[in-house]
Amino acid sequence: MTKKKKYYTVWVGHEPGVYDTWKECEIQVKGFEGAKFKSFESLKEADEAFLSHWDKYLVKKKEEQVSYKTLPPSEQPILDSIAVDAACSGNPGKMEYQGVDVRTEYQVFHHGPLEGGTNNIGEFLAIVHAIASFYKTNPELTIYSDSKTAISWVKNKKTRTRLEPTEANKPIFHLIQRAEKWLQENTYHNPVVKWDSEKWGEIPADFGRK
Repeated sequence: MTKKKKYYTVWVGHEPGVYDTWKECEIQVKGFEGAKFKSFESLKEADEAFLSHWDKYLVKKKEEQVSYKTLPPSEQPILDSIAVDAACSGNPGKMEYQGVDVRTEYQVFHHGPLEGGTNNIGEFLAIVHAIASFYKTNPELTIYSDSKTAISWVKNKKTRTRLEPTEANKPIFHLIQRAEKWLQENTYHNPVVKWDSEKWGEIPADFGRK
């Protein structure tokens, strides 16, 4: 039986990147304290993962888990804000996203699951959903996301996904088109800010499925 090929994403190591073999990956992580890496079954999945934060794919050790609630008020995130996040079972796979009030952790909105999506697309749609929901009623409301990729897509008003359209994920591409069109036609002032996972712990909108 032929052994299935794997690809390796190294987030933290001597030289972070995506590697074709375990031998190449091992060189980057061996002897590197706190190395963060994971294997994937496709190059596309490994590339997508590399563009996201490692804690989306790895379970943190108990001693690594932190919470902004233990910090002094001056070092905490803005509590009167919305945090967004996405979850995807597979890549592509069933995708969903949600927005949560940071102070109360109340779920403000939720969409999905939808077939054939990716985590980055879900993050992008979640940010746009939050902006569109509050840009008139609360234009100063801060929106937190832990995805650098999704934040950059929102800033550029355009996704850069390599996901191919299919009949199954047609609803997702419809949402992407609507979101891009909305960004191009509207002016908003809500700050979209990167959630500091290292300092504050898991984003409140996390689905908790790692």
